Amino acid sequence: MSLGGGTFLAGAPSRLLPASIPFRYFGAAVVFHIAAWLALAAGAADAPRFVGGLGWPLAALHLVTLGVLAMTAIGASLQLLPVASRQPVRVVRAAAAIWWLYTPGVAAVAAGMGAAMPRFIGVGAVAVFIALAIYAALLASNLAGARGMPVVIAHGWASLASLVATLATALALAGTYLGVVVIDRGAALALHVAFAAYGFMGLLALGLSYILVPMFALSSAPGTRAGLASLALAVLALLLAGAAAFGLAPVALRVAAVAAGAAAAALHLRLMAVALATGMRRALGLSFVLVRVGWVLLAASLAAALAVALDAPFDGTATLFGVLLVPGWLLTFLLGILQRIVPFLGSLHAGAAGAAVGRKRPPTPSALTAGRPLAIHFGCHVVALALLATAVVADNRWLALAAGTAGAAGAVAFGVFFAVAVRRMGGGARAA
Repeated sequence: MSLGGGTFLAGAPSRLLPASIPFRYFGAAVVFHIAAWLALAAGAADAPRFVGGLGWPLAALHLVTLGVLAMTAIGASLQLLPVASRQPVRVVRAAAAIWWLYTPGVAAVAAGMGAAMPRFIGVGAVAVFIALAIYAALLASNLAGARGMPVVIAHGWASLASLVATLATALALAGTYLGVVVIDRGAALALHVAFAAYGFMGLLALGLSYILVPMFALSSAPGTRAGLASLALAVLALLLAGAAAFGLAPVALRVAAVAAGAAAAALHLRLMAVALATGMRRALGLSFVLVRVGWVLLAASLAAALAVALDAPFDGTATLFGVLLVPGWLLTFLLGILQRIVPFLGSLHAGAAGAAVGRKRPPTPSALTAGRPLAIHFGCHVVALALLATAVVADNRWLALAAGTAGAAGAVAFGVFFAVAVRRMGGGARAA
């Protein structure tokens, strides 16, 4: 794969969506990020041993997965994949319409889970399902028309297939709260966790990394064969986990799935390490410290998954696995990347607006970045993760409450960073 930062950026302004589309997704993610930590604080008494069931810990989990991770993934992929694949989004109105269905749907699902109101969950789940189905169609259309970037496109197709499995299992789980049982709840839950976290969101994050990490580091992109080998191992891990969920040699297949997943992660992280080490830009700031922390927690989540598969003699094993996987790897990695994507896209949009009126110099991404809020967010986020993991190990509600409080403070600081970037971007566009 030869895609580099310059190739990715060539002609990018002509393939930009209206700024309001990706930034409304990012803005909603910022709000749901704050809500997620507040929901965790509200459910602190149950959080250290949470393994499922209605309540605020479940709401917090889905505010992160649906409200932050998937929301950001939709906004980023709708914008970045067309830019990278050198083709425009074919149905701009559909890209905008998804937000109007998805955002209130996520809010209804989270409120229904927190307040234990299954009807709210059902209504919200329908809206989320329709929105994600439209997104899946847009993603498939873009992937089908893309040229080049075989590693990124292959990850996109695998993520899309995982999204289909995620939607099916989500409907099955929502049905159990309404008294409609399609498949065994335990099997549906195991499939949902694997295909939602490691499949849909995980594979999309890994695939976009092959674009974003080399672009921000100013390095050559990793080789195609190694990237496809990593993907093949990841898909094998998902298939093994899926077979185990249906009771086929569950212990042996889960251990094999973890082994395949660990091999996939090791190969991917080696490719990312080489890209960073050979890049012309070495000082990547706190954003890539978060990215690296996320990578460490990816490995830790796989170790915790192995402990779950082997039924380790610790009551909090499953909960600790969830902490390391969702707010640990996925959320930490995403927040590190998002604080790079927001100023980057802001600069592109401001530059396009300036070019339309003859202004040659757009604001740089660094000019759109407020450093102090990001520093506060970094400290609060790391502390929140440490407190939450310790709360699980110690089975302590007060530590969970402290984690939710610190996380919410960090999320507010991240929101300030986002608001400043949008204001500065808008100011630049008006001046142009």
